[in-house]
Amino acid sequence: MDNCTNSETSLLKRAIAVMYKIQSFFCVCLVLSSASLVVIQVFMRYVLKSPLMGIEELLLFPTIWMYMLGGANASVERTHIECGIMTLYIKRPLTMSLFNLTKYILSTCIGAWLLYWAYWYFAYAVRILKTSAILHIPMVIAQSALFIGLLLMVAYSVVGCVDYASEAIGRIRGTTSGEA
Repeated sequence: MDNCTNSETSLLKRAIAVMYKIQSFFCVCLVLSSASLVVIQVFMRYVLKSPLMGIEELLLFPTIWMYMLGGANASVERTHIECGIMTLYIKRPLTMSLFNLTKYILSTCIGAWLLYWAYWYFAYAVRILKTSAILHIPMVIAQSALFIGLLLMVAYSVVGCVDYASEAIGRIRGTTSGEA
């Protein structure tokens, strides 16, 4: 049974690594496209004295995707900004494991609640099929970023819960089988 759990954990970690690489690739592409759009607009406006209509509107799409995928990447890396005051006072490894587990359980619950509302918003966006004002790009492209980004964050938060739970159980049993 333990071997099955290890192979499932290994498969999950490989799947997360693949997803992280895909997300990182998209983030790089989004950063490059956003920077390119800004450079084009600056060149058109200040050098050619002829601003290109719709660049600001077009910039919305890679920006929101970059923001949400960046949040998902921070969830994988476990590098979200946090106020770590409690970690200064917690000295025992078991207490720290339980604190991290509690933190991830709360993150998962809050994320699931936000995901519910993001799904509702996404379903509404699909039903309405609104387009942008100038370029008539379907707004569901930008609006879906919220749902997909939160879905990824909640999934990675669940993985964090499992990791910290196994670490806490390992510490309770006297071994450190879990990874932080």
